[in-house]
Amino acid sequence: MNEKVGKAAKLKNQNSKDSGSLDLVLWVIVLLLVIAGVYGNSYFAAESMLYRVLGLLVLAGVAGWLAALTAKGKAFVALCLEAKTEIRKVVWPTRTETTQTTLIVVVVVMIVALILWALDSLLSFVITFIIG
Repeated sequence: MNEKVGKAAKLKNQNSKDSGSLDLVLWVIVLLLVIAGVYGNSYFAAESMLYRVLGLLVLAGVAGWLAALTAKGKAFVALCLEAKTEIRKVVWPTRTETTQTTLIVVVVVMIVALILWALDSLLSFVITFIIG
């Protein structure tokens, strides 16, 4: 039994080393695609903006797909999917609750603004009286 566990651990360790080197190769390709996009956009500056944007979108899509194949990319995709499910669980306020909260914030801001204006006017009057 221990031999099987040892072999499985060795195999897993070897797979992680292989995937680490594969991840490195994929990240280098992603970096080269980004550099090609930046250089190509400046090189073809005289061309139509539509063609440059389409080219950049294709390069970004390929680079994103390759990045998603890496370990960190898979973790990021999993995080995004988990965030999507968490957003569904959020109880969003109704329109009336949002309107009431907004009005309360506006009223409080106006009151604080009036208090600060009064304080500023008073201090300005006092300073002017002292200085002469």
